[in-house]
Amino acid sequence: MVVLAVTWMAKVGREAEVEAVFSRLTEESRKEPGCVMYLVHRHKTEPRRFLVYEQYKDDAALEAHRAAPHFLQYAKKELPKLGERIEGNLYVPLD
Repeated sequence: MVVLAVTWMAKVGREAEVEAVFSRLTEESRKEPGCVMYLVHRHKTEPRRFLVYEQYKDDAALEAHRAAPHFLQYAKKELPKLGERIEGNLYVPLD
């Protein structure tokens, strides 16, 4: 299993649009055969900050996600117009 945690910061006043894009991206990503979990969180006190927590069966599943049409449309095309990807980190479970 591979885990990806990504932080996005919406531009001022674009929070609702970012949330809408993440909603569509989440719906499509969860349909991928290699996707174990795909959750988007909004920061409790900083409404512009979003955390995406993703789990994939393996590296190949993550690469398939990154090549998927919905990822290219939403994460590569739409989201950068509405905000900035601040950080992305890959993890593996301890057990």
